[in-house]
This record gives sequence, C-alpha cells and structure tokens, in this order.
Amino acid sequence: MAPFSSLNREQKESIGLLSFGTFLEYFDLMLYVHMAVLLNEIFFPKSDPHTASLLAALALCSSLAFRPIGALIFGWIGDHIGRKPTIIITTTMMAISCVVMANLPTYAQIGIAAAWTVTICRIFQGISSMGEVVGAEIYLTETISRPALFPVIASMEVLVSLGGLAALGVAFLVTSYGMNWRLAFWMGAVIAIVGAFARTRLRETPEFLEAKRKWLKKEIHHMNIEADPIGGKAFNATWKERINTKTLISYFFISCGVPLGFYLAFFHFIPVLKENFGYSSEDIVRHNFFLAFIPLITGITLTFLSYRIHPLKIQKIRSTLGLLLIILLPFLIMAATSPMQLFLIQSLILIFKLEESPSIPVFYSHFPIYCRFMSATVLFALSRALMYAITSFGMIYLVMYFGSFGIWLIALPIGIGYLLGLSHFKDLEIKYKLYPNLS
Repeated sequence: MAPFSSLNREQKESIGLLSFGTFLEYFDLMLYVHMAVLLNEIFFPKSDPHTASLLAALALCSSLAFRPIGALIFGWIGDHIGRKPTIIITTTMMAISCVVMANLPTYAQIGIAAAWTVTICRIFQGISSMGEVVGAEIYLTETISRPALFPVIASMEVLVSLGGLAALGVAFLVTSYGMNWRLAFWMGAVIAIVGAFARTRLRETPEFLEAKRKWLKKEIHHMNIEADPIGGKAFNATWKERINTKTLISYFFISCGVPLGFYLAFFHFIPVLKENFGYSSEDIVRHNFFLAFIPLITGITLTFLSYRIHPLKIQKIRSTLGLLLIILLPFLIMAATSPMQLFLIQSLILIFKLEESPSIPVFYSHFPIYCRFMSATVLFALSRALMYAITSFGMIYLVMYFGSFGIWLIALPIGIGYLLGLSHFKDLEIKYKLYPNLS
C-alpha cells in the first residue's frame, strides 16, 4: 500500500508494535463483554430476565465507569513523563487483569466475592485501556506525517475491530463447542506480557522530546541561568498555548458517537432475538460473531479511502447518512420480521455509525502537545463512560415506555452534536490551510 511504503524502518516497527498491542487490548477488553451471556451466569447469582439485562449492562459499564480516573492518571504520565512508558504500563495492567480472571473461582465456589472480583478486574481493564489505544494513536500522530498518517491511524481502528472479532470468535468456540473459557483469558494474558516487553523497543516521539527540551530550557531561563534562546516569541506563544473550549466540546460530542453505535448494533437487539425469535445465548454469540465482520470490512475500506480523500470529507458523508438512519431506525425495527432483517439493520448501523475514525489524527493535532494526552484521554473516557451508561441502562427504560422511538431521545441529540463537532474541526483545518489534504 502506497502510504506504508513511504515510511522508514523505525516507523514501520512502531506501527507493528502498537498495532499488536491495540489488537490485544480490544481482544482482552471485549472478551468478557461478548461472553457476558455466559460468564454472568458463572460469576453472578441467578436472576430474572430483567435483572439479567441489568447485569449485562453492568458487564459493559464496569470497565468504563472508572475510565476518567485512568484518564487523569495516564494523561498526566503521558504529558509529563512520556508516551512510551504509559503504553508499557497499561499493557502490563491488562495482562495482570487477565491472569486474575483466568484463575478466578466461580460464584458457586466463593459466592459474591466472585462477582466483586470480576468487576474489579473489569475496572482495571477499563483504566488500562485509556493509555493503551489513545497512547498508541497519539504516538503515531506525533511520529508520522500526513497524508500517510491518516491510513496508518485508520488501520489501527481496523485492529480494534479485529480484536473484537477475535474475542467474539473465542466466545463462539466457548459457547458452541465447549472450549474452556479460562484458556481465552490465559491466551490474552500471555500475549499482553509479550507485548509489554516488545514495546520497550519503542522510542519516545520526536514531537514530545522537542517539547520536553523546550520545557527544560524554560526552567533554566526561570532560574536565571544563561541559556541560548530557542524560538523567542514564537516559543513563548507555543508554551502558553491553551486548548480551545469549543475544540474540547466538539471532540466530546464526536467521541459520544462510538458507544452509541456499538450498543445499538451489538446489545440493543439481544432481548428481541431472545423473546421474539427464541435465540439462546449460543445463538446470540454466533449472530454477533458474523456481525463483527461488518466493522472490519468498513474499517479496511475507510483506511484505503483516507489516503486519497481528506478524512473529514469521508466522515461528513458517512455521518449524514448515519443521522438519516437514526431517523428511520424505529420504523425499520418495527418492520423487521426475521433475524436476517435484524442482522441487516445492525449491519447498516455499523456501516454508518458515528465514530472518530478516520479523522483521529486531525482531532489530536489540534490539541496543544503539552496537554494532548490528558485532553484526549479524559474526553475519550468521559464520553465512553457517560454514553455507555446512558445507552446500556437508559435504553432499557426508554424502549420500555416509548418503544423503539425511545432511541431518538438519545441518538438524535448525539447525531446533531456530532455533525456540529465535525464542522468545527473542518474550520480549524481550513484556518491552518490543511483542508483539503490530497496526496
């Protein structure tokens, strides 16, 4: 592929190491989520269908509720110590969580302690994910130039989809063929440990090192020690640069689109499949496994397009169609009379879902480097934690009282905010003469 052929050996090695970790991160993170229909029965007490839905929501949200704390911790480490150590620490945390879950006794063996322990492990996985994926994307944003940067970061999102697909594949083997689910967590733990050691080969990003050098010069200047001037007024202006509030709000609304699409595609239809079509837990895992190929194919397509077309143009078209789909969604759901029709609706949601990719490096590039890691991780964490909580728990009651039209109460405001956010970043790209950015 043309953009990758223009990269040097060190850049390609960095992409390989970070891609490996990104795949692993989402494999480990989504493994429990997709096997929740089985594992909730193992680690939690038996419950009625309504409580089971709430437990499934808890399985999804437990790894997200504490993400803002992880964002603050790893955001500070990433901006003050470095991108590289942050990535290594978070990979190690994920490995430890997987080891604990692989050896955890069941509810039948130790009672409620099993439920608390698995929830704590999920929390640690969520916290560690903050520095992992965002850290990898920031690392590459600061290492590779446009336009090759766009497909490189987009390919990372493909690895996210592939990790989720692999997790679903393992869940499929466990539920359909009796594979020991503990082996899956052991596999994730071993890969995470290997990945953590492999990432010690990474070098700190040039942009961050330059920022640290300027910071040291600034400290020397404040101590009244004679030093060579570096950048004069331009440096002082850069050092005092603060992130624009409108930029923060815009990125927050853009980030809210991802959990909305993920929940609607993979979880919203589970009760319908169970109650209307008699699907078992095994049937649902199989259904979602084949569904997971859709975002993978979509991601590959976006990766190729992003090298030739400015990512914001791609997202504007895609999100406009996505908003139209949201308007039509309640009518499509009510008209569906078979699992295959639901599968097609879910596929459309995944194809046109509101997400950051392939414009992630565009968004990050407009955050000042001195607070880039903190800004990106905190907004990422807040948007995911808030939206997964709203969708996972809110949709249950909104649909209960308003039917499928309850989806509008959450999805339409997010869709409108998403489009306004894209418009803001387009204005920034035009301002700095970066739009359009054709090869």
